[in-house]
Amino acid sequence: MGFTDLTIMVLKCLANIVGNWGLAIIVLTILVRLAMWHSSVAQQRSMRVMQALQPKMKMIQDRYKSDPQMMQRKMAEFYKEHQFNPMGGCLPMLIQIPIFILLYSALISPQFLEQAGRANFLFIDRLDATIKSNAGLSFDGKFQVGERDNFQAGKVAKVYLENGEILEAVKVKQPMKAVEVQGSIVPGEDLDLKIPLDNLNLKFAELNGIKKADIDVLDISTRETEKVEFIRSGDILMASVPTVKVEGAIHYDVIFLIVLFAITMWISQKVMMAQSKNQPQDPTQQAIQKSMGTIMPAMIMVTFVFIPIPAGVLLYLVTSNIFQIVQTVIINKKLDAEDAAKKAAKSGAKTVDTKAQTGEVIEVKDVKDVDTPDTKE
Repeated sequence: MGFTDLTIMVLKCLANIVGNWGLAIIVLTILVRLAMWHSSVAQQRSMRVMQALQPKMKMIQDRYKSDPQMMQRKMAEFYKEHQFNPMGGCLPMLIQIPIFILLYSALISPQFLEQAGRANFLFIDRLDATIKSNAGLSFDGKFQVGERDNFQAGKVAKVYLENGEILEAVKVKQPMKAVEVQGSIVPGEDLDLKIPLDNLNLKFAELNGIKKADIDVLDISTRETEKVEFIRSGDILMASVPTVKVEGAIHYDVIFLIVLFAITMWISQKVMMAQSKNQPQDPTQQAIQKSMGTIMPAMIMVTFVFIPIPAGVLLYLVTSNIFQIVQTVIINKKLDAEDAAKKAAKSGAKTVDTKAQTGEVIEVKDVKDVDTPDTKE
């Protein structure tokens, strides 16, 4: 079982529990972020330390700017002295990258399209839809095609033998190259497809006994998947599938999700900057962070317009941003309390030390256990 299949299996289990695939994505997002809570605390604590050390780091950089090697050595000594790892706050971000890739791969896969391709959630019409995609539905018995479309087979096939035996989940070798189009593609006319028998991972005796096979075929261009029945003819499996001309559709719910992602990301950046405004910080660095907090959401939003991102992945990103906002507020309140306690402890220690140095007499109210000289003598 691959990572994509495992991701779909987890989503399916959650969907069976909560009753909806979209809600399952939200629950998965929350579970992932909760599992990373400890790392997020470490990340925000690291950011605070970085901001507190920023002025001294700037002094080192300015002093040794003409000697890069000395600067690196002094910075390393500075980090060691303050027990600070500048890369310590990167872990949560690095963890989320493979999760994003897994979810993206799962939601565009034929397996997901077969199980939940038409799943909707709230205002989202289809979780697998991108901004612009074909108006056709998967598994409706016909392809919406263009003249230059390419096709690939699913990873497994259901094979029927002449003796009546049925072989389930037969592996298809090189599914990206297994399906070939016979002739040219003419929208509105039947599409002829063929798969050489050698692409099925079976023994020779089983290959010779094949009668037909059911195989999922994906139109790579439109992301539409159909279950196709292939009939054996000599050394190939062949099939004819009805087609219609591809019609593009604009999914405004996906556009709204992209805008919502940009807004929640911008709010998240603002919350993080607001929580750190009381921390000492280099003005130049602060200006850069403020600018990036505005530019970055806009850049990613434009990127998502041109790169097809499924609605389910955008739902994950929006949920993650909202969780990040709440998490930042909660963690920073905790860190504020820790900083206040440390300052109070340092202030108390300095007061006691000052009194000891000046010889100030500290009044002792309870004198029961204090030895006093005998006045009778």
